[in-house]
Amino acid sequence: RTRGSQVTLGLSLGLGLGFALLILSSLLITSCGGGSSTSTPPAPPAPSPVAPGTDFTGSVILGTPTSTRVVANVYSADQSGAVYIAWGTQSGSYPSQTSTVTLTADQPLELTLSNLTPDADHFYRLYFKVKGSDTFNASEEARFHTARAAGSTFTFTLQGDSHPEREKTMFNAALYARTLATAAADQPDFHICMGDDFSVDTLNAQTISASQVRGRYTLQRPWLGAIGRQAPVFLVNGNHEQAARYLLDGTPNNVAVWAQTARNSLFSQPAPDGFYSGNAEQVPFIGLLRNYFAWTWGDALFVVIDPYWSSPVPVDEPFGGGTKHTNAWDFTHGDAQYQWLKQTLEQSKAKYKFVFAHHVMGTGRGGVEVASLWEWGGKDASGKDVFSVQRPSWASTVHQLMVKNGVTIFFQGHDHVWARQSLNGVTYQTLSVPADPNYGIGFGASYLSGDVLPSSGYTRVSVSPQRVKVDYVRTYLSADETSSQRSGSVAFSYTLP
Repeated sequence: RTRGSQVTLGLSLGLGLGFALLILSSLLITSCGGGSSTSTPPAPPAPSPVAPGTDFTGSVILGTPTSTRVVANVYSADQSGAVYIAWGTQSGSYPSQTSTVTLTADQPLELTLSNLTPDADHFYRLYFKVKGSDTFNASEEARFHTARAAGSTFTFTLQGDSHPEREKTMFNAALYARTLATAAADQPDFHICMGDDFSVDTLNAQTISASQVRGRYTLQRPWLGAIGRQAPVFLVNGNHEQAARYLLDGTPNNVAVWAQTARNSLFSQPAPDGFYSGNAEQVPFIGLLRNYFAWTWGDALFVVIDPYWSSPVPVDEPFGGGTKHTNAWDFTHGDAQYQWLKQTLEQSKAKYKFVFAHHVMGTGRGGVEVASLWEWGGKDASGKDVFSVQRPSWASTVHQLMVKNGVTIFFQGHDHVWARQSLNGVTYQTLSVPADPNYGIGFGASYLSGDVLPSSGYTRVSVSPQRVKVDYVRTYLSADETSSQRSGSVAFSYTLP
């Protein structure tokens, strides 16, 4: 059976958002609630026959997985009622369950599944009772896997910039649904979005509101629910999200606060704890940013970094227009993030190390072409190395940190093209757009070396004790498929020992 054939495993019914090609399982199984497991949980009620108007039509997106816990973020745009999740380690058997909690329309809630079995498959159902009803109905079963032990083999998937606001030019809803369904069929342990998935800077800067910004995040819930119901979703901040420190004004009424609070409420992201390390700064009106973090899974270290929050000036295009800042030495990951990154890489004994950011320095075009510049590589625009003058308290550039500490792959988005390059033993992997109906090559002309391919598709990474295997999986609209271009086919593959 090809992965392309797995894409069409049912269409979503009754979502009410007009996404006709979303997968049925992406909606019925993406349903969870908030609470903790009981010591001797009662057996969940048997699913009732489906009654019109009582099925859960929202989504559930898993997040912050550990060896013994996962958080299920539940959201419905227009339904209120009661929800709980029942789960177990055997398909069809759910001996544990959360408490029953109230779900309010348009208000996400987090339901924590705790006391899970380390390094094991878990199976769950959402039970939902619409407000005013006496009957709980069950979703279809979904599965997820807790953190892998060292020596395990596993898969994770990634997508580049989805840009749903760029309809027709870079985005097609049916193609996006097909890409995510194809990735979900791989049963990845988690899925990473590389930024520019919640672009707010196309909104009118003079009239923008918190609800408009939040709308960029709720827009993605049905799509990302297609994979997030089984694969926890991690988010990387992009430049178009405008979740950036320079926009803070000392009040809760600004784009940076609106964007980051919407992100953290609708998509559960890691905060520092015993499993994750990360940003411990408390920001007024936001709390913990959850914008950079790291964790170990199997034989691999995963590190997400963010060039936007710490910079005192806009790193890319300023919100609301205006002249782009020209002195790139003012763009910075900040001392705190740099020292955390240095310590994280140096202290990890993981066999493989992966670093994720929206782009080298958060701006520009290309991969290794710009990796020698500014605090990433140490040189100014003329090619002169002035790093020690510009960053006197830093031991080395970001790129040198990665080389010294054996980073396997640096992943980035931003350039709307799939490209594999290498610099000083570090693979620089740029990710394709997942839903471009024009199958464009984006900023491919900026890549002067390496393997460069057009969109659309996603990237699948398989990690084993012996190697890392990276596959670029292409996806097409049904009308565009031919004998030589099929959704789910691998356009390029490489391995790293």
